[in-house]
Parts: sequence; C-alpha cells; structure tokens
Amino acid sequence: MTGIALAPAAEVWAADEACLTMFDHVEIPTLDIARARDFYRATLAELGHVKVTDHGGWCGFGAGDSAPFALFSAKATAPTHLAFVAADRDAVDRFYRAAMAAGGRDNGAPGPRPDYSPKYYAAFVFDPDGNNVEAVCKT
Repeated sequence: MTGIALAPAAEVWAADEACLTMFDHVEIPTLDIARARDFYRATLAELGHVKVTDHGGWCGFGAGDSAPFALFSAKATAPTHLAFVAADRDAVDRFYRAAMAAGGRDNGAPGPRPDYSPKYYAAFVFDPDGNNVEAVCKT
C-alpha cells in the first residue's frame, strides 16, 4: 500500500481513553433475536452489563438507563468484530465460559495477546450470527 503509514498495534492500543469515548452506541443485526438476546444476556452479565430494554425485535444492553449496545432483528447479517471491556482477567475468563455455555463457538481461548500490546488479555468467541465477539482487559 503506497502512501499509507500504519501505526504499530501497541501505539494504537495505547489510546485507550479515545477508544472508550468514541461511540455513543452500537447496534448489530441478528437473524434470531431471541437466540442472540439469550447469548448476550449470559455473556455480557459476566462483564457487568444487563439487558436494559427490550422491544420485541430490538433489545439493548448496558447499565442503568443507558443501552450502548443493542441488537435488532434483520433478514440478513454481515459478521463483524465487537470488543467489550472487561474489568480484569477473571472477567475475561468468565465471559468466555459463559459464551461457550450459551452456544458460542471458540475463536481464541482466554490468554495474553502480546502482539496486540504487552498487557492485552482477551478471549474471542463467535456469537450465534457469526460475529467475532471479544472480551478484553488491558491491565
């Protein structure tokens, strides 16, 4: 790629504050809202998030009255990557176990990811729609 300079991953991940304040909310489509709702209810609970609102074909997760992550019923999806912040490594481990128990498929067991940054600890799973869902702790 001529003319494009890419920053090393460690520099990109060092900008944690900007990463955590960039988005107000994210919504992803699902082919089966009930199945996805159950999957995310189980996995996000391990990271301290609960189902905040549910309107049949749309449901949101977060804390309090805020629902920064939502699912909506759709006729088609395109897999994406979602990375949720975990308070500590134990939360990453619990997220992974809950995801496996809720029908997720392994895409990377919990462990350090030194290629991303020295303190990066994460687990990766595929949700029922094929999205690559990650829980990450950087401490």
